[in-house]
Amino acid sequence: MDQESEGNELYEHFRFVVDKGQSLLRIDKYLTHKIENASRNRIQNSADAGNILVNGNPVKPNYRVKPLDVITILLAHPPQSTEIIPENIPLDVVYEDDQLLIVNKAAGMVVHPGHGNFTGTLMNALLFRFIEAGISETHYPYLVHRIDKDTSGLLLVAKDEVSQAMLARQFFYHTIERTYQALVWADFSQDEGRIEGHIGRSKKNRLEMDVYPDGETGKHAVTHYKVLERFGYVSLIECKLETGRTHQIRAHMRFIGHPIFNDSTYGGDKILRGTIYSKYRQFIENCFEIIPRQALHAKTLGFLHPVSKKFLLFDSELPADFSKVLQRWHDYKKTQ
Repeated sequence: MDQESEGNELYEHFRFVVDKGQSLLRIDKYLTHKIENASRNRIQNSADAGNILVNGNPVKPNYRVKPLDVITILLAHPPQSTEIIPENIPLDVVYEDDQLLIVNKAAGMVVHPGHGNFTGTLMNALLFRFIEAGISETHYPYLVHRIDKDTSGLLLVAKDEVSQAMLARQFFYHTIERTYQALVWADFSQDEGRIEGHIGRSKKNRLEMDVYPDGETGKHAVTHYKVLERFGYVSLIECKLETGRTHQIRAHMRFIGHPIFNDSTYGGDKILRGTIYSKYRQFIENCFEIIPRQALHAKTLGFLHPVSKKFLLFDSELPADFSKVLQRWHDYKKTQ
C-alpha cells in the first residue's frame, strides 16, 4: 500500500503518568528529565504549539504537573522509525519562506521513507535541500499531510514544529482549502454531488480502503465533487475534501461507481465504459500507457500562514501525462 495518507491524524509520541508522590513541578522541567536529549526550549515550543496535553487538554510550559496527571505529546507525523539520508533529487518548489514550503510533487515519488521505500523520497530530497541551503541546523522538513505515491500535486511542508502544529490543526479541523482534479470512468447524471461514507481498511484486501456507509467501522469521510467536462465514457471532475482519509477520493469514487481512470488498486485500470470495438480498446490502452497511474492531481491548496496569519492560495498546472490524456479524450470526443 502507498504509505501516504491525506493525513489529518495526530500521533502520540510520548505518554507519561505522573507518580503519586510527585511534587508540583513545571511541566517543561518535568519533561526535560523524562525525555532523553530533549532541550527545555524544544519542550516549551511543543507546548506553545499545543502539542503537549495533560488529561487530554493542551497546557502551557508553566503548567505544574500533579500526581497521576496523564501527559501525552502529540505530533502530526508518526514517531520516526528510520533515519533519513539526504539525497540530491530535483524538486519543483513553488513557494518557500522561513516557516514552510510548497512542493508540486511528481507522480511516482513517495513522500516519506518506509515500507520498502527508504530512498528517493520527498523527505530525502528536502533534507538535502536544507543542508545545501545551510539551514539544516535551524530547520527540518516536517510533514503536515501526505499524498499517495502515484498522485501528483501540491504538498505543504513545515520547517519547524510550531509551524507544523499550527498547520496540522487546520487540516485536523478541516479549515484547509484544497481541490483535486480526477479523470474518472462514466458520465454523471448530476453536475455535482456529495459523497459521505466512513473509510477504513478493507476486510478483504489490506492494501485497499473500503467505504462503510453505515459507519460501522472506519472514520467519517466526506468528498464533494463537481463535473468539469464530460467525454461520454469518462468525466473530468473537481473534488473538494471535507475530511482527509487515506485514499479518500479513490475509495469514494469507486464506491459511487466512478473509479479513477487507470487506478489499478480501485479497479480503474480496466475498460469500464465504451464500445466493444478493437479500435476503442486500443485507444484506451494507449491512454493507459500515457498515464501509467491513477489520473488524480492535487491542484489547489489554501491555508492561513502560521506567522503572518494571511490566507495563501496556490494553484498548479496538470502534469504532462494528465494533460496529454485529456487531449486524447478531447480528440476522441470530436470523432463521435
